[in-house]
Amino acid sequence: MKQRVPVSTIMTTNVVKLNITDDLTKAESLFKKHHIRHIPVVSGNKILGMLSYTDLLRISFADAVDDNDEVVDTTVYNMFTVEQVMAKNLVSISPETTIKEAAEVLSNKEFHALPVCEGNLLVGILTTTDLIKYLISQY
Repeated sequence: MKQRVPVSTIMTTNVVKLNITDDLTKAESLFKKHHIRHIPVVSGNKILGMLSYTDLLRISFADAVDDNDEVVDTTVYNMFTVEQVMAKNLVSISPETTIKEAAEVLSNKEFHALPVCEGNLLVGILTTTDLIKYLISQY
């Protein structure tokens, strides 16, 4: 396996994002439309937090709704803002971080996605799925 490969070679650069002023209904819609589980929360391109589908499940009965169903009961979502539900204490990595280093971070933490930033600016996202696809490509 290659040693010092940067995450920039496998990260997602066309990132689905939420603006800090967006609501949770929009978040639910984006999760389902794009079949993703993590959405960075930004103001412009500055990252402020990360919202996971699990975060939504914690405050709602979203798991009782079919993943293919476009209709969502938004009653619970109207009680919270994106900022209240998102993770704020982020661990981020740079595009130059090696894939091995990123894998070590993810294996030692309880999350499954890392924002890839240059300073405070979001330039990509690396997920455990990206890592698995990379590992598969090595065989």
